[in-house]
Amino acid sequence: MTRITLLAICFLTISFSQAQKKAVTEIGEEVILFNDGTWEYQNQEDFMATEIPTNPYKFQKDEESSFLLKSNRLNIGFWLDPKRWSFKKSGDDLDSEYDFEMKGEDLYGLVITEKFEVPLQTLKILAVENGREVAPDLKVVKEEYRDVNGLKVLLLQMNGTMQGIKISYYGYYFSSINGTVQFITFSSQNLMENLKLESEKLLNGLVEL
Repeated sequence: MTRITLLAICFLTISFSQAQKKAVTEIGEEVILFNDGTWEYQNQEDFMATEIPTNPYKFQKDEESSFLLKSNRLNIGFWLDPKRWSFKKSGDDLDSEYDFEMKGEDLYGLVITEKFEVPLQTLKILAVENGREVAPDLKVVKEEYRDVNGLKVLLLQMNGTMQGIKISYYGYYFSSINGTVQFITFSSQNLMENLKLESEKLLNGLVEL
């Protein structure tokens, strides 16, 4: 099974109290308990068979994205602006292949590549399921299919609370017979709205080689 790794605060060493707890009702349904006394069902919206809309716009790499970073696992590349973004190979103990950091901003990214095909709808379900292991209140706040440099990708924006920190994930999910790519950016929820354009400039560099 694909593991969707949410690494947004792995670089933080401060310990925060957990903002939510899970519980099981007397009839076996999982619920999330919030500190304000409210609750909601664990799987109330994300696993319903809702139709994902398609954005009619065709997205292309940004003109300032002049450096092509190539995957070592798949025939996939990532055009980026080296003046705006730094990157490094992830450690051997992590699932991601590359980590990204925007210069001068609290915006980060990662790439996870795997050598098998997964339907995009299944990727969404796995992303939410595994994300809720570390952010129990994780919700999909935006989703759509996009044409990015000729590739059909799934855009997901997911917001959740992890160790007391409100995090927003904004990323592309792509899969073909050659493998699966999860190209994700993340920041705090209060910053992501202003940084979304920069996220998209990076994400729109996704190409098949």
